[in-house]
Amino acid sequence: MKDPRILKLAKTIVNYSTRVQKGERVLIEMIGPERELLKSVIDEVHAAGGHPYVQLTDRAVQRTMLKSMTKENLEHWAELDLARMKDMDVYIAIRSGENASELSGLPDGQLGLYEKTYYKPVHLDQRVRKTRWVVMRYPSPAMAQQAGMNTDAFEDFYFDVCTLDYEKMSKAMDPLSELMSKTDKVRIVSPGTDLTFSIKGIPNVKCVGDKNLPDGELYTAPVRDSVNGTIQYNTPSVYSGITFENIFFRFENGRIVEATSNDTKKLNEILDNDEGARHIGEFSIGFNPYILHPMKDTLFDEKIDGSLHFTPGQAYEEADNGNRSSIHWDLVLIQRPEYGGGEIWFDDRLIRKDGRFVVPELEGLNPEHLK
Repeated sequence: MKDPRILKLAKTIVNYSTRVQKGERVLIEMIGPERELLKSVIDEVHAAGGHPYVQLTDRAVQRTMLKSMTKENLEHWAELDLARMKDMDVYIAIRSGENASELSGLPDGQLGLYEKTYYKPVHLDQRVRKTRWVVMRYPSPAMAQQAGMNTDAFEDFYFDVCTLDYEKMSKAMDPLSELMSKTDKVRIVSPGTDLTFSIKGIPNVKCVGDKNLPDGELYTAPVRDSVNGTIQYNTPSVYSGITFENIFFRFENGRIVEATSNDTKKLNEILDNDEGARHIGEFSIGFNPYILHPMKDTLFDEKIDGSLHFTPGQAYEEADNGNRSSIHWDLVLIQRPEYGGGEIWFDDRLIRKDGRFVVPELEGLNPEHLK
């Protein structure tokens, strides 16, 4: 007998997150060994009248392919998968049992070549912009270990996070969305951070379980050349199979002119992928009440209660500042007191202090109101 939580999650994915309609084509990419949720999602797509297509991906096999792939080979692979993606209405990605460092150790330049030649046209340009999509993890012992929890406790946490009342959260976001629409100058202050930028004229987007599971953020983007000052991130981030810690950026007129971390050389190699990688494509505020601590998994970490992320690389079309890049790297700063505290100011008005919203119209986004 199937775990009823799996059935509930499958229904959330198909009927709420992607709203599959009769006759639509749905590409389901399963990365890892999990099968029960995959089968339940297939059943729900059929029940909705959709047509499911499945791709099974293995990261270890993918790494073996990528380490010696030529540009010509990547271009042809991208051409094939782009044609398929253009034929889809919905994309669902379920990732389970992954080694977060599986793509580490690729020869110099290979990951960047993959991102520019394959990932950008197939995913950033086509899938993100032109399909309805949702990307999610599925709990595994490895994820529980990353979170510092036993497997049973992590599964309980996971299903709480992924199946919370996102419609309630959406309504609570409305005042923040309205305020951001009227805001020009943003200032962020935390240990090692004093950053200013404008969001004037840039749309903002509520994230309420219709793109990611888990979810719980509201994003916009800075005016591309308006960013000045410094930011010190306090959350580890895995990129190219490498765990980066203590990332620090200094900006001048929108551009990252200084970047350091525990691996400064590799950090700057990533930022030198293209010109857009040294500019910011997203500014987002996170407030999922169940996610409190980082686990080196972006889908969870970027929604941490009392956090924000400030993202080098590609801007989303829905909140577009014109920045274009082959990367989109969500780097997280937590501002709750146990992580050093911090403040967010909109047009010289303090709106969040030490991770809690302090103006009356935004108090509905504090954790006690969202659980």
